[in-house]
Amino acid sequence: MPSPRANGKPVIAVVGLSNRPERASYDVAAYMQAAGYRIVAVNPMYAGQVILGEHCHASLQEANAALATEGLRISIVDCFRKSSDIPPVVEEAIAIHAECVWMQLDIINEPAATQARAAGLQVIMDKCIKIEHRLGNTLGVL
Repeated sequence: MPSPRANGKPVIAVVGLSNRPERASYDVAAYMQAAGYRIVAVNPMYAGQVILGEHCHASLQEANAALATEGLRISIVDCFRKSSDIPPVVEEAIAIHAECVWMQLDIINEPAATQARAAGLQVIMDKCIKIEHRLGNTLGVL
């Protein structure tokens, strides 16, 4: 099975990544990328475009298949979507055997979290991956 790590750090798929620098998703992804993490852009609105030097994919499954050609796979699914949009993201995260679903600030979906945990994924809700990284809080996944 391909590795969930690139350069010793988990591969992070940013679901809902925007190509607009003023958006939180772009800022957070740029920060994590600068910290040495491999960022994978996932947003059907920008599929085929390049964001932060990475090809943007329409789905997690498409992104994970592309990474497999490099011997990598997605470890963390970082969600910049409304709470109500999380269930299908969790289903895809389970399907690609991600290790963690991370829901950004103000994103909480308990039923989806329960489904992810039942499938063996770690779940983090209502926390910003950039803030936690800056504070040195790995939460067992970074």
